[in-house]
Amino acid sequence: MVPAPSREPIPKQVPPARGTRLRHRLAELRGPAVPPQPLDARALAALAANPGCKRRAILDGAGVNKAALASALGSPSAFGQSQFAFMRGNAFEARVKADGGAELLRLVHEKLDAGAEPPVAGLVPDLAAVGPEGRAARTALALREATEAGAWTLLDHPMLALDVAGSPAFLEPDAVVVHPDGSWTVVEIKSFPMLDGSADAAKVGAAARQAAVYVLALERVADRLTPAPEVRHSVLLVCPKDFSNLPAASAVDVRKQRSVTRRQLDRLTRIEDIAATLPEGTCFAPDLPTPDLTAAVESVPATYAPECLSACELAFHCRARSRAEGAVTSLGRSLRAELGGLTSVDDVLDAARGTAGDPADPAVAALRRAAQLRAEALGSRSPAPEGASCP
Repeated sequence: MVPAPSREPIPKQVPPARGTRLRHRLAELRGPAVPPQPLDARALAALAANPGCKRRAILDGAGVNKAALASALGSPSAFGQSQFAFMRGNAFEARVKADGGAELLRLVHEKLDAGAEPPVAGLVPDLAAVGPEGRAARTALALREATEAGAWTLLDHPMLALDVAGSPAFLEPDAVVVHPDGSWTVVEIKSFPMLDGSADAAKVGAAARQAAVYVLALERVADRLTPAPEVRHSVLLVCPKDFSNLPAASAVDVRKQRSVTRRQLDRLTRIEDIAATLPEGTCFAPDLPTPDLTAAVESVPATYAPECLSACELAFHCRARSRAEGAVTSLGRSLRAELGGLTSVDDVLDAARGTAGDPADPAVAALRRAAQLRAEALGSRSPAPEGASCP
């Protein structure tokens, strides 16, 4: 009698982990041969300022080079830092951190922690490691060791990790200082001047929003320690004094920017949810034919506002599309909020003429009243005398 063949169970195929699937999907969107563009704090701050823009969220999450993408679409952007400013900033940062960061630690002590012992010889741990994940782990270890040591410690260009819409972002602040009491301070070094103790308000605001992202990332590291160290909400902004190359510093409270950034990042639609809505085969590789690339970009909804011109490389492309569609957001967020349910310029004009819109809507009523006042003003204006010049 021939024995029946043994029926061994067929091993089940284990599906790839969720994180692995997402990385593969983002690599397909970016283009298999295209290296990822790192997501820095400046981009995160801009993304948090416009959380409703799914286009920027998926492009940043996939590591797409938006400058190259804008050029391929025929709408190159002038957004970015000049090479001269970049070199000047690097030279100034090297001067501030010279001699083991002695001058930088002195400024932190003077502006933020005058009651502590003055820094004599601060510690500067080596943060070198392989890859961003390795550097982030090495930074977390150095922060824990510095907190336990209870001495002034300077972490030069540490690596921090922050989850953004379900995808990890690796951030590299200029410096983080650990105080003798174990608290942590973010240091931002900028090349714009500080004249008579104050700097340009717009640039300081941008630096504060960027530093707030670093504070959020530091808090994630602190939460994993027991007891959790204090992450100070006053960061140190270091700039050239007047028109020299000497450093000047100021304490900047970023509690408001931190709260806004955290709330806006929490509102971001998860990247995997956005990716799931895209057509099969969507790819943002800059070497694709322009029609295919345009179709891929337009498959992701965008929320354009004039503020994007100073924060996003795709702003010119999105502005052209927004104007072509007659969207009122191209005129500014404040105006968009005032108009309520009127989302297009045609809707606004029809409401003002009285051919559309609910008269009970306050926005419609205000538009009709404004149109009436304009008609009365134009109708009552007498023609200028012959030969008179208009002002």
